[in-house]
Amino acid sequence: MRNPLRYRVWYTARQKIVTTVVVGALVITSGWYGISRLTAPENRRCVPGVERPQGSDECIGVSGSGYDFGMPKLTDVAAAIGRENAGLKPGRYVSVALLLPLTSTDGSMGTKMRRELQGAFAEQYRANHLSNDQVPKIRLLLANTGKNNLLWRPTVDRLKTMTGAPDRLRAVSGVATSSTQVKSAVKELTAARIAVVGSTITADDIANGPKGDPFPGLARVSPTNRDEARALAQFGKVRADKALLVQDTRTGDHYTDTLKAAFAALVKGTRYEPQLFTSPEDPTDEGTTANTFQQITHLICDSGAETVFFAGRHTQLRQFINALGARGCQNRAFTVLTGDEGSYLGGDKKLDRSTLRRKVTVRYASLAHPDAWAAGKGGAKERTGGSPADYQEFLDLLGVVGKKPVGPIGPTGRQDLTDGQVIIAYDAMATAVHGIRQATPGGKRLPEPADVGEQWPRVKASLRVSGASGWICLDNHGNPYNKAVPVVELAPEDASQRFVAIAWPEGKPPARNCLPPSSAP
Repeated sequence: MRNPLRYRVWYTARQKIVTTVVVGALVITSGWYGISRLTAPENRRCVPGVERPQGSDECIGVSGSGYDFGMPKLTDVAAAIGRENAGLKPGRYVSVALLLPLTSTDGSMGTKMRRELQGAFAEQYRANHLSNDQVPKIRLLLANTGKNNLLWRPTVDRLKTMTGAPDRLRAVSGVATSSTQVKSAVKELTAARIAVVGSTITADDIANGPKGDPFPGLARVSPTNRDEARALAQFGKVRADKALLVQDTRTGDHYTDTLKAAFAALVKGTRYEPQLFTSPEDPTDEGTTANTFQQITHLICDSGAETVFFAGRHTQLRQFINALGARGCQNRAFTVLTGDEGSYLGGDKKLDRSTLRRKVTVRYASLAHPDAWAAGKGGAKERTGGSPADYQEFLDLLGVVGKKPVGPIGPTGRQDLTDGQVIIAYDAMATAVHGIRQATPGGKRLPEPADVGEQWPRVKASLRVSGASGWICLDNHGNPYNKAVPVVELAPEDASQRFVAIAWPEGKPPARNCLPPSSAP
């Protein structure tokens, strides 16, 4: 029989020792783990060259590996870019970065991002495989600036370190929104002597000009808002006394600010003061502006206006069109004219297309359209400014890159081209490649970084870029001279954006030599 006293004294003491040792070990281990967790930096890397900044879940940075930044719309085309990059030989290529808000959560902007990549990749493939083996070859990088470009700084800082080996960055394209953040990014890049080619920036104040070149090395392939407005006015023959301006009062948006100025000049002499609204800080938010537009349409009905110029972003444009469709004066016809933000409405499911059957015509100055230069269409009658052959070359190229083994890159059918985004992105990339190869001296494979941006004043006449959107003839400040402006109309049919005609800022197509006059702005 066991001695109860011995059990309590001996075994209890031994158990206490063992328990103490085990607990002590657990305390030390957990303490070490906790300290290491507190002192070791959190791994915020997404892929090499891309990480999540503190306070953000967006993956920000630069990658050419095929990474899609967590955006399913970009997966196919990003993978195609990664495959093309992987086949390039070190020392025989330079890099072009696409600076874009790739992780935008706005549906229309997400579609735009895919189309920007598709157009740029098409030109990368053409430059590398279908250009008589010209050098250097082109590596394409994706540079994400985050939603609304708010995280542009770390990405631009990284790009500025990539001009040397192995990346040899020689140009930045994309640059697709006319915002304060984009203006700051362009300022930083050009100050570092990195050439920039804007695809869809149209703001007049993100440009160089006779009064100075604040962005040395910047080129643009899209007309300015001023040129878009001039082309619309030349096409529409608008009577100022029958016109009215609806404008956003929020300042700091360079697209809206310069569009307001351009339209205000067109309606000078009107009897009607502008109708005002204020968009949210993030103009992709719905906000309460729909309420304001319901009131504005009452005032438009009270006026004698027939043409309404709209200076604002696409979300508010859609709200305004919907409100105009529900106006009280259904017996009166109105034409709404606006800038290239109208292109976003083609796929906007919230647009009430029945409005377009209620004597409301919506037309906008597009950056490109598949019917502008297509053979047999209205634009093909023009003898200068562009050609059906140039556009057909682009279409043939899409047929190659859109399927295996090069692709897939996502949808690029005719309907996907009607907003002009794929076309203009292709032309921007073509301009970047043109500048890079023009800057490459004889006997060498690679140009110096600063030499690329110095090529823009010579992109004209026989050295122009024959783009799919039309001729790209740059003036001495890197701005396109008398660029073709397709006037496009929203149609009642779902997602239909109907080509109307080509308009010209100068009132007629450029001369065959496409040399800007000395008085060109």
